[in-house]
Amino acid sequence: MDLHDQAAITSGSDFWSSTAAGDVPAITLTDGPHGVRLQVAGAGDLLAGRPATCFPPAVASGSTWDPELLRRMGEALGDECRAMGVQVLLGPGINLKRTPLGGRNFEYFSEDPLLTGVLAAAWVQGLQSRGVGASLKHFAVNSQETDRMRISADVDERSLRELYLRAFQRVVTTAQPWTVMCAYNRVNGVYASQHHWLLTEVLRDEWGFRGVVVSDWGAVVDRVEAVRAGLDLTMPGPDPAGDQALVEAVTGGRLPAGTLALAASRVHDLVAKSTPDTSDGYDQAAHHALAREIAGRGIVLLKNEGAVLPLRTEGQTIAVLGELARTPRYQGGGSSQMTPTRLDDALTAMSEAAPGRVGFAAGGDEAVRLAGSSDIAVVFAGTEQETEGADRESLDLPAAHLELIRRVAAANPRTVVVLSNGAVVTTKPWDADVAGLVEGWLLGQAGGSAVADVLFGRVNPSGRLAETIPLRLADHPSYLDFPGEAGHVRYGEGIHLGYRGFDARGQEVAYPFGFGLSYTTFSYGEAGAVVREDGIELRLPVTNTGPVDGREVVQAYVSVPSSRVRRAPRELKAFASVPIAAGETAEVVLLIERGDLAYWDVRLSRWVVEGGPHRIEIGASSRDIRASLTVDVPGDEARVPLTADSTIGEWLTDPRGAEVLTEVFTAMAEGGLAGGLPMDSSTLQMLGSFPLGRMAMFPGSPFTAETLAGLVKRANT
Repeated sequence: MDLHDQAAITSGSDFWSSTAAGDVPAITLTDGPHGVRLQVAGAGDLLAGRPATCFPPAVASGSTWDPELLRRMGEALGDECRAMGVQVLLGPGINLKRTPLGGRNFEYFSEDPLLTGVLAAAWVQGLQSRGVGASLKHFAVNSQETDRMRISADVDERSLRELYLRAFQRVVTTAQPWTVMCAYNRVNGVYASQHHWLLTEVLRDEWGFRGVVVSDWGAVVDRVEAVRAGLDLTMPGPDPAGDQALVEAVTGGRLPAGTLALAASRVHDLVAKSTPDTSDGYDQAAHHALAREIAGRGIVLLKNEGAVLPLRTEGQTIAVLGELARTPRYQGGGSSQMTPTRLDDALTAMSEAAPGRVGFAAGGDEAVRLAGSSDIAVVFAGTEQETEGADRESLDLPAAHLELIRRVAAANPRTVVVLSNGAVVTTKPWDADVAGLVEGWLLGQAGGSAVADVLFGRVNPSGRLAETIPLRLADHPSYLDFPGEAGHVRYGEGIHLGYRGFDARGQEVAYPFGFGLSYTTFSYGEAGAVVREDGIELRLPVTNTGPVDGREVVQAYVSVPSSRVRRAPRELKAFASVPIAAGETAEVVLLIERGDLAYWDVRLSRWVVEGGPHRIEIGASSRDIRASLTVDVPGDEARVPLTADSTIGEWLTDPRGAEVLTEVFTAMAEGGLAGGLPMDSSTLQMLGSFPLGRMAMFPGSPFTAETLAGLVKRANT
């Protein structure tokens, strides 16, 4: 392939296609991640897509805590891609929910990197098992929409590694997505599309990524610098000016010829393994049924006072209130907006489940009267704000929805609220006035039937919160550092993202991370642990002590009480979604991978597992701990070489350094060379933060550049 073809193949030919060059054909990339949003041919509206299954967005699928279910979703999406001639689906989105105001939170799984990474890896594996490539996005630290094209996410290295890159690392190393999509934003001042450390040193050299780095649509600022940094495919296209700039940069010696050739070869390899032909189609009914199953599993039951749920199909009149019951909001706005193959609504599904027992009113006085004359009232409320391109301004429900809830609850004490929202909303104080609260998220095209399944008990709710619901916005760890100013947003909460921050401050929340109720109950037995070379294996019995079959999401959290660095009080390290029949006991086995016990040591620039006691807490949420134990974990070698700039305290806490330095201080004291200072424990404590090399400044000090060099050599050999 000649130089001009190499440049051409590294940009698109139109909005959704790569460029054909030489013997390399074009392929189609299109939006996901919860459906195949393929633009209608010839349509001027970019959001006008061909009908396809609108599966639940990640805000709901993430609440299933079930990687196997996400794998099945990925497989179904792959089948639809094949049927529609799509080779790369742009998803999943795995940026962390740093703030509940994030306008695109509905497309992201969680506020936790482990949960996000495990679910996303399963999704990618499912999709790619059908010969369709994933595009893991948005790499990296794209946690807000405000000024998203330019904002610099300023985050310290440890938080970056442990949180914002961790899920990407897991998916890349376990699932090898065909492509990774770079973000619009800057990371610590450098555009993600031009970030050599991010795209090459970390993604490829450290993690072993073998695929194509593709830009988000319009993310490339400088084509030459992007290719130099490790970006392979610029979208959309065509970009003749950028192509020419690459050719001139190579011929002028400003860009190595091999760099462009490598990018072109990666695009060539992507095209070569893509499936060019289409399949005969897919089973729309089966995919709708799968969307319904995922939606039902993603619904989270937050409150069920007096066992107001499940509803009865007979002997009970039900007032269904709120326009969202009849006209569902099932997805957010922006590039993932789907044209569904069909659309279920909750009102129809509930009316079919309880014929002749369901009345409806959209709102107003009629709704209040209907609530007062019915045995139970179900209010559908929600938000309309979540969209790509803009963050939310508030966590509150619309005033009209809050007023409807207040009036209906006053008219009927057996009121249940069903929420439709793409990110968490505040529930206090109004949830105290209702008997039931169902977090229904945005549930995709089958969400209406799924809500009815849960309300009537055909599905026992097992969804769990993948993000904390705070009492108020001001309580959130990100509150004082969002959305930033003057082109920068400071990630001031550091490692205390989401539930980590709430727990670190001992702060009350409305509903904690991992929380969700069931129509049955579970008891946990005593846990046992075996420390293995690859991690910690946990085993414990969990019993369904209630009257109906159910599913429990067992969660394991870890803390390191004696850690040498700041840690969160607990961090999710393993989980399992386990079906358990009524009266039965299941032995739950969890593996905490050794690598997930590590923290990022900024002194050594590598992951380190600390040796010593690790506290493991197993429960039904981050604040509902049912079993706990402590195990000793062997640590990694993590000695930091001593230098003249190391403090006296650091020398004395290092075994070899203490031995060497004690000899020197003893000789100083005996020879009267301590400048009048007694070399006792109180003096050494006072000097603990003093770099050893600064001792040369004291009158009569025996330290010289030569003696310091000798001490450093002795301490490090």
